Parts: sequence; C-alpha cells; structure tokens
Amino acid sequence: MVKLFNKAPKRRNNFIKRPALYKDRSAAFGARRQEGWKPLRLDRRLAFITFAFVLFGLIFTYSSSAFDSTSFFKRQLLFDIMGVAAALFLSQTYDKLQKLKIFSPMNLMYATWVLLIIVLFTRTQANVHRWIDFGFFKLQPSEIAKVTLVIYVADYLDNVSGRLAKNWKLLIKPMAVAGFTLLLILAEKDIGTPTLMGAVFVFMLLVAGAKLKHLAVPAVAVSPLIIHQLLFVPYRRERIFSFLNPFEKAGSSGYQLVQSFLAVGSGGWFGKGLGNSELKLEYLPAAHTDFIFSIMCEELGLLRVVVILAFFCWLLIRGISLARVAKTTFHSLVIFGLTITICMQAFFNMAMAVGLLPTKGIALPFFSYGGSSVIMTLVMMGIILNMAAVDNTQNNLREDITNYKNRNK
Repeated sequence: MVKLFNKAPKRRNNFIKRPALYKDRSAAFGARRQEGWKPLRLDRRLAFITFAFVLFGLIFTYSSSAFDSTSFFKRQLLFDIMGVAAALFLSQTYDKLQKLKIFSPMNLMYATWVLLIIVLFTRTQANVHRWIDFGFFKLQPSEIAKVTLVIYVADYLDNVSGRLAKNWKLLIKPMAVAGFTLLLILAEKDIGTPTLMGAVFVFMLLVAGAKLKHLAVPAVAVSPLIIHQLLFVPYRRERIFSFLNPFEKAGSSGYQLVQSFLAVGSGGWFGKGLGNSELKLEYLPAAHTDFIFSIMCEELGLLRVVVILAFFCWLLIRGISLARVAKTTFHSLVIFGLTITICMQAFFNMAMAVGLLPTKGIALPFFSYGGSSVIMTLVMMGIILNMAAVDNTQNNLREDITNYKNRNK
C-alpha cells in the first residue's frame, strides 16, 4: 500500500502528491541511480540454455579428443571462462557501450575490415588464410564479422525503418557493406561463413520489411560468383561430387563423410557410452572440431542427441520471442540476427555431419573446439541477454508507473 500523505499540519490541497519516484521517467531513473547500481535481471531461460551448452560443450571436447584430451580440454575451459566473462560483462553493459562513438556500428565494421585484410597476408594454415596467430591465441576475424555485421545491419535498418518497402535504393548501402565483408571472408578460402551470413543478412532484410522482388536482382547478380566458386574451384567441385556419392570416393574426397556416417550410424538409439567412440581414434578427421556432432551421435545415440537438437530449437524459439516483444527495432533485429546466426550455424553443422549438406569447416556453436568460435558465440549470447534485460527493465518501470496510477484513480 502506497502512503500518499505525510503527517503534517493540515492545509487545503486540491491535488494528490505522487511519490517522486513516479513523477516522470527521468526522475525514476535518477532515483534508481541514487540507490546505487543494480545488475540487470537476465532472462532465466536464455541463461540456462547458455550454461547447459557451455557445460556439455566442455564434456564433449574432452570426450571427442582421443589422444590429447587434457590439453584440448584445458584450452577449451580457458576459452569458455573468457567467453563467459565477456558474456556477463556485455549482458550488463552493452546498452551503455553502444552509445559510445568508438563502438558505433560503422566503426566496428571498419575494425573488422582491417582484421579481415590483415589475415589475408598471414601465413597459410591448412592451405587457407583464416587466423591471425598471436602465439598463445589464434584470432579468426570471420567470427568477429558475424557479430559486427549483424549489429551494423540492425542499426542501418533501424534508421530506415518503415521505408524499405517503398524505396529499394535504401538497400544499396547495407548490401555494399555486407557484400564487401563477405568477399573478404571468401578471399580467405572460406565459403561456409559467407553462405551463413548471407542467409542471415537476407532474413534480416525481409524481417525489416524489404520485398522479395527487391532482393531478386542482387541474387541474380551474385549467382555467377556462387556458381564459379562451387563448380570451377577444383577442391570445392570435388567436395560437391563426393557429397552426391561419398562411397564412390570413400578413399579420397569422400573419406570424411563416410567416416561420419559410420560414427552416426554405429551409435544406434542409445549410443556406445560417453568416451567410448571408436571413430575418434584418428579414423574421423577433425573429430573435436567440425565433426564433433558425429562423435556425439556415436556416444549418445539418436534419442539423446535429439535433446541437444531440442535445446537449439528452444534457443531459436526463445530468441525470436524476445525479438518480437523488443521495444526498439534495433534491439529486435540484433536479437533476431544473432539468434539465427547461432542456430543456423548449428543446423548447418549437424546437416553436414549426417550428409544433408556438403562437408564444410563450420563449427558447432558451444561444442566445437576453438577459441574464436567459442568466445564470439558467448559474446553473442551476452548481447542478446543485455537487450532482453534492458527491455524487461523498461517494461517493469512502465508497469510500476501504470499500477500506481491505477491505485490512485
């Protein structure tokens, strides 16, 4: 019960005083600042999903690395600690950091382009240019690009909100920025990330109100480049053919996929038991990175792996739900973009492991061994948690004000 009057000498008043906390929003926020900093209340379901993924990711990193389990596990544990720390920090502060000029979306894109250009001049690792080697840590700029591109596109679409459907020219700038970014990643001999982020970019445009007919012309313009990369680059063409008939080339380009089939199929319904995979014993290459899902299928079996798939579906549904109730277009698009980036990458990896897509170096978020991938995935979750928490705090403040007004009618 709110106390409206103080005990004081009676005097005639024709109005009812409201507590200072509810006079206006600025006064409310001022009062809260005087009370001291309070942590934002994070979405419990998203936090639980994140914790579960980190925990099970560590378990399967240990289990899938056959001969050097402790080394990979210790490094992955360090990466997870760094990622969780970054996620917790951003979950409380990202709404304030984004207001600083140095962290403006365009400045983030400039920094990303610098890193993507630098990596092209580094020494090749596995015949590709993807990592900047700092000795103790290998930075993969394309993982950073996943986050910064989503933030930039969301910011731009927020500024032109409601005008995309009427003016197709507004699509030129984001398409140019996205196109340049994806071409730099493609120059690293990485076609998986540009494919993933290109799909995310298109989905964000459609959600923001762009029409399919406006996207048709750019799609036709890009199609020759896609066809060239798939059919006229020898090793990619070989992957396509081995994907169509892997057992015909089981001793060469189809070897990885055939071994993945054996791992998935031999797990049966209930699996061989945690740590009992046989295919990880140097039969299946990249068992702890790109093909960790195959080892999970072998050790857990179909029924238990479905639980992992269900968790990714839960993350997708929860993220989209939070995007729908977000209070600004920017928050809505960032939550949506980052959520489908994580979930589409997971589904791409799983589909590759079971032969629904050609083999490609796409990590399974939270699970595959790797510093940049794990840390940036947790950074995405931190940003999503922050935006959801900020919107929830604003909702609670409005409800407090509304409830007070209702009580005093």
